[in-house]
Amino acid sequence: MALLDKRPARPSPGVATPASRRPGLALATLAVAVAWCVHRVLPGVPMLTAAVVLGVVAAHLPRLRSVVRTTARPGLSFAGKRLMRAGIVLLGLRLAFADIRALGWATVLMVIGVVTVTLLGTWWLGRRLGLPGDQPLLIAAGYAVCGASAIGAVGEARGSDERDAATSVALVTLCGTLAIAVLPLLQGVLGLSDAEFGRWAGASVHDVGQVVATAQTAGGAALGEAVLVKLMRVALLAPIVAVVALGVRRRTGRVAGAPRVPVVPLFVVGFLAAVALRSTGLLPAPALDAAHVARELLLAAALFGLGSAVDLPALTRTGARVAALGLGAWVVVAGLSYAGVLLISG
Repeated sequence: MALLDKRPARPSPGVATPASRRPGLALATLAVAVAWCVHRVLPGVPMLTAAVVLGVVAAHLPRLRSVVRTTARPGLSFAGKRLMRAGIVLLGLRLAFADIRALGWATVLMVIGVVTVTLLGTWWLGRRLGLPGDQPLLIAAGYAVCGASAIGAVGEARGSDERDAATSVALVTLCGTLAIAVLPLLQGVLGLSDAEFGRWAGASVHDVGQVVATAQTAGGAALGEAVLVKLMRVALLAPIVAVVALGVRRRTGRVAGAPRVPVVPLFVVGFLAAVALRSTGLLPAPALDAAHVARELLLAAALFGLGSAVDLPALTRTGARVAALGLGAWVVVAGLSYAGVLLISG
């Protein structure tokens, strides 16, 4: 008789289905709309930063907390992982190979040096401070490359715990937001021209939106330099993720029955393909504008999902160590970037 039973099989417990994701995706959509409104009212607050903050708030409001942790969780986790991948692929459309050539080899080498030392130094310091799980690596990637997008990409390649990714995003977003207010105050003190300040902001501030918000205070020349340098850092995301994925593959390859991890994750291939497509010059301006809007919406939904996984009570237990790592990494990336800018300007 069991063979004649045509009722669909019930999904296994803990397995997300399209229906189970709908409440979380609906909540993420609402949050993106609110984050967009916040950015429109307060242009100095990037939409992605607002989305992270809204996620953290939603996870701790009494009436929303239980919904975020239960009914909405499958959809929010989906947003934090899958929508993040799609947003990273579209991020490649901001960069063309000609942009890298326009920077000049001195600037390119400076950026590679800053990213490498910041990544390895922050990772080492995080491990020395005893931060749990993949937090040292994820925070290092966020500081060195491109904030929350880098955390999402490295976390995907590494298979990191969602809570580690959420804590890392919260820290990097906080420090990047502080940079918007602090760095412009230091331009005159440090004797930087507008172009030099733009390079410094592009090499040291984490998220693309935060770089724009920081550099625009010094005018168009600073903003142009900042975006080019920042996109050079974004280009380094692909090789870094490939190295992380290779490390995971080697480790899991020794475990019987473990799934094979691709050397280059599919979304990184998509990112590189998007860079190549942009480099052809075939995409018209309206298509690039549409891709920009889609990318911002996807990343905002992903960052809301990650922000909603932040557990502030748990964070306070490692708060001093996380704060120490955040401050140390901030000093390292800002100091190295400043030295690098002076070196290539002199």
